[in-house]
Amino acid sequence: MIRVIISGAMGRMGKMIGGLVQAADDMELVAGIERKEVVDSVKTWNGTDIPLYASLEEAIDKGDVVIEFTNPETTVEHAKIAKEHKKPMVIGTTGLSDEDKKVIEDASKSAPIVLSPNMSTGVNILFKLVDIVARILGDEYDTEIVEMHHHHKKDAPSGTAKKLGEIIAGAWGKNLDDVGVYGRSGFVGERKKGELGILAVRAGDIVGDHTVIFAGPGERLELTHRAHSREAFANGALTAARFVVKQKPGLYSTKEVLGL
Repeated sequence: MIRVIISGAMGRMGKMIGGLVQAADDMELVAGIERKEVVDSVKTWNGTDIPLYASLEEAIDKGDVVIEFTNPETTVEHAKIAKEHKKPMVIGTTGLSDEDKKVIEDASKSAPIVLSPNMSTGVNILFKLVDIVARILGDEYDTEIVEMHHHHKKDAPSGTAKKLGEIIAGAWGKNLDDVGVYGRSGFVGERKKGELGILAVRAGDIVGDHTVIFAGPGERLELTHRAHSREAFANGALTAARFVVKQKPGLYSTKEVLGL
């Protein structure tokens, strides 16, 4: 039985992941981590007798793996605790800076960590397909990424869109920082060859749509993934947890989890 600790336990993703853990035959939800004001208010997870803690340090020895869907600041602190306790982690937090990722990479030298901006199977297949197409077409085709999310999402562009951008730029032998164009406004002139446009839409309750457009003379190829429910991400987090508890220290992606 895999004992699971969920950080961000009372959030939308935390509640969905917790419900799936409780329904799984091979997993047990043993603790949730939340902000102190939440813990002081509700005490336990989602009306059950599963305890909530304001500090991962208090709960980390109770579980076999930590599933983290919070914010960059909290995630970085929890990665340091996981390093100290050599505890496996699954991190789905988005909006991480390069410095944040360096802290997580350092933690992974002592504890196995799966880090992915998107845990869904479909999106990770999209990553693979986009890499193939970008290598075939190069930057001869104008390439744009359009992502759409609900109006509560705080970071833009999405972590998934950034990952798609990194994959495309890498296929071109370039860095995303050098080719990425984030939105356009005003008299910007003609589109430059080799630009990679990344555009963010925030509207309604859209769970998550990502489209990569490859546009050439007389034709256009579009690859799209649409998430109908957060359950796709939550199921992916459980798959990653089952994977990471069996691994040696190291930094893993969903590509390794799915064998892609």
